[in-house]
Amino acid sequence: MSNPLFRGAIPALVTPFRDGALDEKAFVALVERQIAGGVHGLVPVGTTGETATLSHDEHRRVVELCVRTAAGRVPVIAGAGSNSTAEAIELVRFAKTVGADVALVVSPYYNRPSQEGIYQHYLAVNDAVQMPVIVYNVPSRTASDVATDTVARLAKLPNIVGIKDATGDLTRVSLMRLECPEDFVLLSGDDPSALGYMAHGGHGCISVTSNVAPEAFSTFLNACMAGDWTGALYQQDRLIRLHKALFLDASPSPTKFALAHLGLCSEEVRLPVTPCMEAVRPRIVEAMREAGVEAPQANHAASRAS
Repeated sequence: MSNPLFRGAIPALVTPFRDGALDEKAFVALVERQIAGGVHGLVPVGTTGETATLSHDEHRRVVELCVRTAAGRVPVIAGAGSNSTAEAIELVRFAKTVGADVALVVSPYYNRPSQEGIYQHYLAVNDAVQMPVIVYNVPSRTASDVATDTVARLAKLPNIVGIKDATGDLTRVSLMRLECPEDFVLLSGDDPSALGYMAHGGHGCISVTSNVAPEAFSTFLNACMAGDWTGALYQQDRLIRLHKALFLDASPSPTKFALAHLGLCSEEVRLPVTPCMEAVRPRIVEAMREAGVEAPQANHAASRAS
């Protein structure tokens, strides 16, 4: 199919905390803000959602809240990965049970499996649960890479429907497009290079930046999908410093600082991630302004000045 269901601007949602606990009210409000901003899907409990430090009960609750809040308005792509194949299967089953549309399953981290081990991991998930699965390849975090040849093998499995490619390697998308079925969904997992990824034939981006600037990021992806490369380049120029600023400290602490600056949630993160460094906060705020995102108090000040 030329227009995959899972495409466009898809935020990798933060998980807001308050006093150490999941802030459900803030999470629901963040989901509503993303949908109002025109995003095309939602990813709860991905890397940006601090899934590594969520309890299993918290993980499940975030997925449930996301599905319930989205209420079918946009697809929910639930994080469901683990370096234990059995646990990944359990999380995919849960995602299906509560009504998520697709599962995002990261390549096993820490174990450093061979390409055959990676293939067998996804084969086991494919065989165990009748649910669409997107492979998540992020070698900078997993210490292993899902090779293009392996992706081509996985694309032949009935439930493996796409990949989130966070390598930043723009040659891969062209190779995967040539080697995988036409309906295999190709999603960037790297905001700064998403423009190039889309130009090479990608279908969308699972984004950190969309947490902060959903309208601007959705506009950018809509331009890409329409083939309006002049418009897309304009949006890229507005967003590029924000893309970079949100990784000036360990993610998602800069993103949570930005959201706290907007009054949307606490900036709390869980150890071993620590709150955003004071030294980089002004750069994040300036990048937000360039992207057209300002805190409510800044808007009030601007209106008084005029």
